[in-house]
Formats: sequence, C-alpha cells, structure tokens
Amino acid sequence: MDMQSDFDRLLFFEHARKTAETTYATDPLDAENLTRWGGALLELSQFQSVSESKKMISDAISKLEEALEVNPQKHDAIWCLGNAYTSHGFLNPDEDEAKVYFDKAAQCFQQAVDADPDNELYQKSFEVSTKASELHAQIHKQGPLQQAMGPGPSTAATSTKGSKKKKSSDLKYDIFGWVILAVGLVAWVGFAKSNVPPPAHSPPR
Repeated sequence: MDMQSDFDRLLFFEHARKTAETTYATDPLDAENLTRWGGALLELSQFQSVSESKKMISDAISKLEEALEVNPQKHDAIWCLGNAYTSHGFLNPDEDEAKVYFDKAAQCFQQAVDADPDNELYQKSFEVSTKASELHAQIHKQGPLQQAMGPGPSTAATSTKGSKKKKSSDLKYDIFGWVILAVGLVAWVGFAKSNVPPPAHSPPR
C-alpha cells in the first residue's frame, strides 16, 4: 500500500515538475509557478540517491531564489526555501557545513513567520529548525548515513551491506519526513488551485 502511494506521489510530482517547466518556457516571471517547480523538485529529491538528492535540492533552491527575485514577499517560497536548506543540511555529513544550511533555513522560516504570523506550519518549521543541528549530530554520530553518503573520512565498515543500507535509506525518509510532507501538502494545494490534473491511472488489464 505504501509503495503504491509513494509511486503515486512520484508520478504526481514528476508531472508537476514537467508542467512547471513548460509554463516557465512561456512565462519565466511567474513566481507561483517557480515556487511549485521548486516544491516538486524538493519532493522528488527524496526518491533519489543521496548525491542525486543533493543535486535536485540545489536545483530546487535556485528555482525558489528565482521566485523570490520576482516576488521577494512570497512567503510560501521563502518557507519552501527553508525546507530545501534543511534537507541539504541533513544530507551533509560535515557538522559545520550542515550548520550553515540550518542557519539559512532558520532565517527563511523566521522571514516566513514574520510575513504570515498566524501560519502554524511556518511556526512549527521555525521551532524544528532550532533543533536541526542537534538532530543532525545524533543521526551522524550513529553513522547510519555513512553508507548512503558513499566513502567519507569516517567510513570504517564498508563490508556491511543489505540491511544496513536499507536502514540508512529508511532513516533518510525519516529525516525528510516533516520537511517533505509539509512541502507536499503545499504543492498539492497549489496544483489544485491551478487546476493541474494529477496523472491518470491506466485501468488494470
């Protein structure tokens, strides 16, 4: 059941990304479209390997920054950008480098809260961002992401495969959990507003 819903989400956000790309070709200054594009990339990043995730998150960041150049007051884009920075931070094994991303994320969440003080999602994101470094330290201390990250300075056990690899990918989903779910909800709402139909399922034969 979960796999089916994951697959549905993957299809939905891939469709969303392509639609945003097409819209961008005709109107590159549509901040709403750029925000949706960034959100879709952020969603899709969780289905990739760590290196691909990082690349996709970087793309999402550039789309969201572009949206904010068009409309600097667009608080959902600012909030989405905060999520992108948070995701990037968690995927970075270096504590100091990760902290730079977490700090940027906290600034974005603070700006989003300032722009829309009654938004509980923004408030919650800001609260969680203050604990991000602590959570990052716990996760990377246990070392489960090392394998998914590829060889790093502290990768000692390279022989353990299988279940450990599965654990690290499960953990990656947990880390992304709050970020991705929230971004997903915003993207779904955004697409519903713009009347983009979700991909149709072909009937079973």
